[in-house]
Amino acid sequence: MLLVDESEMQGEYVLSKYTIRENEFFTTGHFPGYPVVPGVILCEIMAQSSFLLIGKEALETNIGMYAGIENVKFKHSVFPGDTVCVKAKAIARKGPLVQVEAKATVEDKLVCQGKLSFMLVPKENLK
Repeated sequence: MLLVDESEMQGEYVLSKYTIRENEFFTTGHFPGYPVVPGVILCEIMAQSSFLLIGKEALETNIGMYAGIENVKFKHSVFPGDTVCVKAKAIARKGPLVQVEAKATVEDKLVCQGKLSFMLVPKENLK
């Protein structure tokens, strides 16, 4: 599932957007009659938005997999029709581990923030 409509680097930050559609599987079944975006999906939107920070070369031979999420806070609900804007920055790199700080907003209102960690796993190790 691709949860990024557009993404670009601006200096040391990546800026990404994703508009929540009416028929997303995660809103139609989450709370019947109340199509709120689950928190785990907001984390996934932030994670996918962060991949430009890892670098194209690294992702040609590796898969970025979650290694952890820290201090994630959910501030406001997100619904179909909302456009989630993510601003993320790499804050640490050590070998195959990359840590990112990300914030997601809707109409300039903070909806989610936290630190995401990714481990770069060589594609050849996944067979």
